[in-house]
Amino acid sequence: MRIENRFAELARAGRAGLVTFVMAGDPDPATAAKIIAGLPAAGADVIEIGMPFTDPMADGPAIQLSGHRALKAGQTLVKTLSLVSDFRVHDTTTPVVLMGYYNPIYVYGVERFLADAMAAGVDGLIVVDLPPEEDVELCLPALKAGLNFIRLATPTTDDHRLPKVLTNTSGFVYYVSVTGITGTKAPDVGHVTDAVARIKRHTDLPVAVGFGVRTPEQAKAIAAGADGVVVGTALVEAIRQSLDDDGHATARTAEAVLSLVADLAHGVRAACRPAAE
Repeated sequence: MRIENRFAELARAGRAGLVTFVMAGDPDPATAAKIIAGLPAAGADVIEIGMPFTDPMADGPAIQLSGHRALKAGQTLVKTLSLVSDFRVHDTTTPVVLMGYYNPIYVYGVERFLADAMAAGVDGLIVVDLPPEEDVELCLPALKAGLNFIRLATPTTDDHRLPKVLTNTSGFVYYVSVTGITGTKAPDVGHVTDAVARIKRHTDLPVAVGFGVRTPEQAKAIAAGADGVVVGTALVEAIRQSLDDDGHATARTAEAVLSLVADLAHGVRAACRPAAE
């Protein structure tokens, strides 16, 4: 219920939420844990944690490199779940969503993964390569286990397809604001606002908008018409740019990410709307 509770709190406060994406284990397990632990205080309302995978087909170069750094540093799905468990020791309220691809979950074992994810304190899953037609694989078991299953809608998801996409979706809807891979285009605010309104005609779920949001100004503009703003590429780029010549974390790495999150949160909070009754 953490996701539902958080979006209800945001609605009462009259503002959108900031959803931050970072890759588990990037650039190394200790630094990733430090970044994730600092995200709520920096202004993140929901945390998405990437599960590194060798063939991330929906991700742009920045997030692909982030996953490769994590895998090179030894990150595994077991370690990713442990990362969430460690986070939960000090934070029991911030929603945590795992985002990635089905292959690592399939290899881990669906039943085992869902049990371990619930025990770790995971709230929801975004598995980008499982369409609604494959709900029996993971979506329905996840819902039965008590995890939200968050689906992506895109600019090409028309009104005929949208009800199918929304079936069994819970927590929130993730609207992909551009066509293509992550982090390569800037969203058109007018188109995004119209798309969010169209999705809301089909569901009462909150709608969070991601792909291409990099700056506080963009976050503010998107937040005016959405329930959440998702930022990922800009954060993993902040990590990359802070690394030394050998690709290792420096004293600046965590602060570079958390400072950017604080700026993005300020942008999101500047787009306040009337509070819900």
